[in-house]
Amino acid sequence: HFRPVALEHASRLVNHGPTVLVTSAAGKRRNVMAAAWSMPVEFTPPRIAVVIDKRTFTRELVMASGAFGLCLPGTALVDLTYAVGNESGRDVDKFARHRIDATTRTLGVPLIEAGCAAWLECRLIREPHAEDAYDTCFGEVVAAAADSRVFVNGRWRFDESNRALQTIHH
Repeated sequence: HFRPVALEHASRLVNHGPTVLVTSAAGKRRNVMAAAWSMPVEFTPPRIAVVIDKRTFTRELVMASGAFGLCLPGTALVDLTYAVGNESGRDVDKFARHRIDATTRTLGVPLIEAGCAAWLECRLIREPHAEDAYDTCFGEVVAAAADSRVFVNGRWRFDESNRALQTIHH
């Protein structure tokens, strides 16, 4: 059900404030964590900000690879979102532990579709002051896709038929 989202509509995927799963990979390591603070910061080209604590394994992988993914879990993944947000991936592969299927596209970060409403693949834009002082990382969206059951023609469409894909909010 996933269809590409035009980059001019990519910011619409996160402008309503959903909780996201931040995905990362570098070398043979990968990780996923939950984040409540992400937002669009520019429309053309689409740019996103997300808070990733500098002490996390995710941040280490993002800095090493220069890329990250933002996946928008639906309500069916609320327990998984809680679980990956409350354990470190430094000592365990959370994808394997929780049996999370992921695909990769342009930048090689894991992108989750099953149970998610959408994903954005982002190239890191280095802003050392914001990263160090506020744990805020910026990314340019290079690709985006959404489940056509909830995002159609650049707009969210939530109703009773797609409740399991409706986004989670903190």
